[in-house]
Amino acid sequence: MTAVIPEGVTVARDLVGPAIAAAVDRLTPEVRAVAAYHLGLADAEGRPTSPGGKALRPALALLSARATGAEPKRGVPAAVAVELVHNFSLLHDDIMDGDQERRHRPTAWKVYGIGPAILAGDALLMLAQDLLLEDSGPHGSWAARCVNAAVLRLIAGQGSDLAFEKRDDVTLSECMTMAGGKTAALMACACSVGAVYLGAPPALAMGLAAFGSHVGMAFQLTDDLLGIWGEPEVTGKPVRADLRARKKSLPVVAALTSGLGQGLELGKLLASPEPLTEDDLMHAARLVEEAGGKRWAEAEVDNQLAEAGRCLAETGVPDDVRAEFTAIAQFITTRQY
Repeated sequence: MTAVIPEGVTVARDLVGPAIAAAVDRLTPEVRAVAAYHLGLADAEGRPTSPGGKALRPALALLSARATGAEPKRGVPAAVAVELVHNFSLLHDDIMDGDQERRHRPTAWKVYGIGPAILAGDALLMLAQDLLLEDSGPHGSWAARCVNAAVLRLIAGQGSDLAFEKRDDVTLSECMTMAGGKTAALMACACSVGAVYLGAPPALAMGLAAFGSHVGMAFQLTDDLLGIWGEPEVTGKPVRADLRARKKSLPVVAALTSGLGQGLELGKLLASPEPLTEDDLMHAARLVEEAGGKRWAEAEVDNQLAEAGRCLAETGVPDDVRAEFTAIAQFITTRQY
């Protein structure tokens, strides 16, 4: 069953899409071509196309602006900034992970090369800072610091993720901490940066950030489930892509540390120096499930969403804003595998 896209996401696309395109137009032609391609604004020949992506983080940023009582359009700079930062991380992640497809087409580094893709990612990160710091008041500066803190946590999480590839003793606690940096930090920023940009009371901004952190963890867990059992038309990547890359995702680590025979067998299979065949990948997926990795991850998604709901209720945001935050959280954690 395909989840219905929340109204807030559609509104975000309409409000933020043109602003993203205008920001990218500031770049030099060579860098702009790579960034526009990655963002879905153009094809590899530079011809305009419809933007890709779901605009989830911009939608959350606009909602956080609404949580202060402001009109959504006042939060557009913050929403654009968080989306540019997200895409900075995707450009770099695709290179580090060796991913050759994103959103059902070749990744930017495969089309333009590694160097140009790195530069495009760097440019998007700097554009995000520029947009926030163009606010001459103190709130733009605080929003920029909020984004910077999230990026530093994101980098730390990505660093741990890369380090895990060389270890066979990764604990589930370490994996959760990694996900908290790599994914949840930016989601927490998305859920609060609009409020920070508009000068919200600290208690409101912190409550929204806590909500976003739990949603981010639920999102990463769902993404990890899709990385093993997701259909290519849903994920935009080959089936069992994470197992093929031998990623120590949350369900895999839960299985490896289960103490069950299937977990031990999975560890031996993933540690094999031989390339994994399709039969190996199917067997590995069964072992993750039999060792309880899938069941644990699904239950943890529910736990994180419950905590997110509790944090959101404590903020006292208007009912309509709370309902839209909840709808987006449910949408991005819908299991489609």
